[in-house]
Amino acid sequence: MVEAPPRELASILSRPTIRIGHERTCECPPNHLNCLTAKDWMKSQIGVWQFNYERRDVRDKKMHPATFPISLARRVIELFTHEGELVLDPFVGSGTTLVAAQDANRNAVGVDLSPKYVDLSRNRLGLLEEGSTQQVAIVEDARNLSQFFAPSSVKLVFTSPPYADMLNRQRANKSRRSIDRRNEQYGKVEQYSQDPRDLGILDSAAYSEVIGEIYHGLLPSLKPGGHAIINVNDLWQKDQRIPLHAIVIKAMQDAGYLFKNIIIWDRTNIVNRIGIFGWPSNYITMGTTFEYILHFQKADAA
Repeated sequence: MVEAPPRELASILSRPTIRIGHERTCECPPNHLNCLTAKDWMKSQIGVWQFNYERRDVRDKKMHPATFPISLARRVIELFTHEGELVLDPFVGSGTTLVAAQDANRNAVGVDLSPKYVDLSRNRLGLLEEGSTQQVAIVEDARNLSQFFAPSSVKLVFTSPPYADMLNRQRANKSRRSIDRRNEQYGKVEQYSQDPRDLGILDSAAYSEVIGEIYHGLLPSLKPGGHAIINVNDLWQKDQRIPLHAIVIKAMQDAGYLFKNIIIWDRTNIVNRIGIFGWPSNYITMGTTFEYILHFQKADAA
């Protein structure tokens, strides 16, 4: 069941269904995908995106080992929803999706297995000015989400899930220059937890199965034509590339989603001091310099 939230959120939740706004509050025509102007639409149409971090972003890996910019979440939210609609993040982590939803005047629910990360999300929300929409962070297993939402209430499921077991090993810092290699992260396992339910301890085959299970369960909660956006990266294991983005695409298609678009998140503007990885005998593209943003749609969108 959903963990009892703080007193000030008690009126939002009613077991087993989460009661939160999900209808448009804008005046856009019914057939519009979003509230964007044509100019902003064109900026997002380019399939390679870059983002910058801001002061409110969480960059301290002691707080959370893998975060993304508020600006990334906001672009996705503004592209695939209208004001007032409902966004769900099944792996909310540090709460960036919720912060972006508040900025964009969207309702949002974020879920995480870790009480520590849910507390972090709630603390970040507590620093924001109160608006006309609601953002809620809950301790829960994403596998159980289907029972908490009214049918056809969620417009967008957006998340950056654990990248399978990428972090579940000691860091060797091979991509860093020698002078930086033995930094405070060297030799540490930065995995979110060792909870057996955590996707971050699963190999790619088990990971694919669970992703499919979670998203198939969410289909009834998605509005007709609703969207799912997943930010993911590939893995390097035993000197070979594991195409996690392709594995996720197949899992989502098997779960009943239409695969619509691939967007490349070009991270070169935020990556500093890259070492010579693989030189001189093994050419490897640096995974830290780009990631995939995968776009899916509920298959009954017609």
